[in-house]
Order: sequence, then structure tokens, then C-alpha cells
Amino acid sequence: MNHKKRRLEVCLSPAIYEKHANDENIVVVIDVLRATSSICNAFANGVKRIIPVATVEEARQKKEDGYTVASERDGYVLDFADFGNSPFNFSADKVKGKEIVYSTTNGTRCIHMASHSREVLIGSFLNLSALANYLLKQDAPVLIFCASWKDRFSLEDTVCAGALAERLLASGQFESICDAVTASVDLWSLAKDDLFGYIQKAAQKDRLASKGLDDCIAFCHEPDQMDLVPYFDDGSLLAKVSTPCEVNE
Repeated sequence: MNHKKRRLEVCLSPAIYEKHANDENIVVVIDVLRATSSICNAFANGVKRIIPVATVEEARQKKEDGYTVASERDGYVLDFADFGNSPFNFSADKVKGKEIVYSTTNGTRCIHMASHSREVLIGSFLNLSALANYLLKQDAPVLIFCASWKDRFSLEDTVCAGALAERLLASGQFESICDAVTASVDLWSLAKDDLFGYIQKAAQKDRLASKGLDDCIAFCHEPDQMDLVPYFDDGSLLAKVSTPCEVNE
């Protein structure tokens, strides 16, 4: 392992992604409520692969091509979709062994934005330790990319970014001169003793509640439910198992 410390950054919104973009980055896309939590749960329940598409038009075409489509905009299931964006939709009886096309308001767009990078990973509280363990074994700078909400700051994504950043920095393998890293770690330090209570402040929680879609919020904030790391490869999301590693500080 290269003993030179690796760069760690957090991007707080797709609106400023170009300021952080670097082909050498491993990018971790985080959209806690709900896209990346749903993706992680789908792989935990045996989905074969997920095809993320950025636009409604692409999702509609995939449906016409015969694919099962999970798609929403602003929390509402699109009229042609088979189901929406709750992680509970991605149950084993619906997804095991299948290929699912997936399109959401924020998260899937970010996956495509980052596709130029060395690697694009899917992050959530559900696979937090698996992500950290995987990243500690790589030799590349890391950018944690918050999907946010329509380019606006997102509390839950930033807190999750802070949880991951704290673990990476604690390893001694990473360094940062990025204020967004400092801010996200500080927010995580405020939230971590009562994460579900803290996240009641999040605007997205209220947006989901107004549509009756807030039943998954507690689930999406349960750390370390799976040891899988979904990754983007040639237009599809697949998943690999990540095991703990010894850290040489």
C-alpha cells in the first residue's frame, strides 16, 4: 500500500460537482432518502443488476423494451413504472434474480454525472462499514458525492457523508483540506448519538411525510445492515462483497 495519504473531499450538491470532478477519484454517491438506500436493499435482496437511467424518457423506453422499471419523480411513481423508489419496494419477491431499470429525481442523475471517474460506488448508512472497508483497501482519492435535493443542500446526505468521512480520516490513510468534509463530520458528530431523532429536522423527511412516504426513514438510517458495495460498470449497477481489513496507521 502506498503510504502517501489520499485526498478526501465531499461534494455537497450536483450543482458544484464540476468543482470536484477528477478522473482519478473513487466517487461514492449518497442519496439516503431514498435512491442509494433502495439500491443497497435491492442487492441485499438478490437483484441481478440495476440499470440506472437519468431521464423519464429513458425509463419509459426501457419499459417499452420489456424491462421491469422502478421510477419516480418528486416521490410519485411514474404512470408507466412497475413500482417506485421506496427501499421496501425492492423486496426479494420483486427483484431476486431480475434486471431492474431505475430512475429517480436526484440519485441516478448523479451516478451518470460521476461515470467518468475511476470508480463509482453507491453509499448509504445501510452499507457504511462495507464502504469504509472497501475504500481503505484502494489507493485512490475519494470524493463523497451528496445527491442532495434538486441541487439544494441535503441534511441526511451530508450527515451520512460525515459518518463515512470520519471513518476514513480515523484510519490515518486520508487527509483533507476540504471545508465540506469538516462540515459533514461536524454534523455527524451532532447526529450520531440519536441519528433518527436528529434526522427529524431534515426537509426531505417532511417532503416524504406529506406524501405518506416516510415509512422507510428509520430503515434508511440503520447503519451496517449489509456488507455489499454496489458499483457502476458499463451502464449497470452490480455489487461486490466488502470484508473488514487491517488498517496500518
